[in-house]
Amino acid sequence: MSLTDKAIARIRRMIREGELLPGSKLPPEQQLAAELGLSRNLMREAVKSLVVARVLEIRRGDGTYVTSLAPGLLLEGLGGAVELLQGDTVLELTEVRRLFEPAATALAATRITDEDLAEVERHLAAMRDARDDVELLVQHDAAFHRAVIRATRNETLATLLEHISGRTLSARAWRGLADADAAGRTVAEHEAIHRALVARDPNLAQAAALLHVDTTERWLREHLAAGEPAPADPGTRPDRARTS
Repeated sequence: MSLTDKAIARIRRMIREGELLPGSKLPPEQQLAAELGLSRNLMREAVKSLVVARVLEIRRGDGTYVTSLAPGLLLEGLGGAVELLQGDTVLELTEVRRLFEPAATALAATRITDEDLAEVERHLAAMRDARDDVELLVQHDAAFHRAVIRATRNETLATLLEHISGRTLSARAWRGLADADAAGRTVAEHEAIHRALVARDPNLAQAAALLHVDTTERWLREHLAAGEPAPADPGTRPDRARTS
């Protein structure tokens, strides 16, 4: 471990052990460096790294503060990492989505409010109207699931699924472009999820969400097994993928 890494670890330990609380201001650089037995250069490097990780924030003219440490903030970097995954990892992410999203949908069924349901219904209606527009359909598909997951009132779960599911949008768009019947089945699967949420039935909601995610996963497995390359982005068309 480098000296900078040790400095980072020590500051993180101070936060973890409650010496530095969320939103609190760090001591002046020179004082903190002396307390930790570090040079000011090492302290600056450690602070810069923790700012990138959204653990600290520098307020110009005021000082350095611990952030709110909210899950949505600390897990922000996960999205960037997921975007860089290569090869067939989109299938692995679809598997992870299958493990998490049905359980999250079941939890949402026990906590969803009428206001939450109204938002879910808006996106479902938009999906019905966008049956002939794959890109728009996929956008409202993603928004539908975000609304459902937000209804869990679990920010950590919502953030994780947002980053994981976002990377699988390419597979969903790819399926919509390649499979003429995909739009109708997708809307029907979302309607089943919606009915379960309206009924506040967690078991039914979990089953409907599992069927929905499993359908996409099985389709993706079949096409990857047939030699189709994994889609790189939501705009990747099967015919382009074959010739690229």
